[in-house]
Amino acid sequence: MHTRKHLALALAVTVFGGMAASVHAATWDQTHPRRAEVNARLAHQDRRIHNEYMAGEISRSQAVALHRQDHQIRTEERAMASQHGSHITATEQRALNQQENGVSREIGR
Repeated sequence: MHTRKHLALALAVTVFGGMAASVHAATWDQTHPRRAEVNARLAHQDRRIHNEYMAGEISRSQAVALHRQDHQIRTEERAMASQHGSHITATEQRALNQQENGVSREIGR
């Protein structure tokens, strides 16, 4: 009998925990125009890195290093957004774009 109660309690916690996570995800606005632009650039650069690696234009270690730089920019973007109600300011967008420009120049070499 106790096993059933524990199982029901565990199920309830799982269901309500999942609902709370869904609500939190719904409030995280990744489609805010400035965030969308930054994230679209990061996705484009990710494809460029992959394509250059597949074409043999850059080595595996270069591709890994470039992906790491992009990942750091994406992490920074998320941290900035978490401080401003899930959007980034224009100043933060400019800073992220400057970082992306540096990575972009490295991809094109």
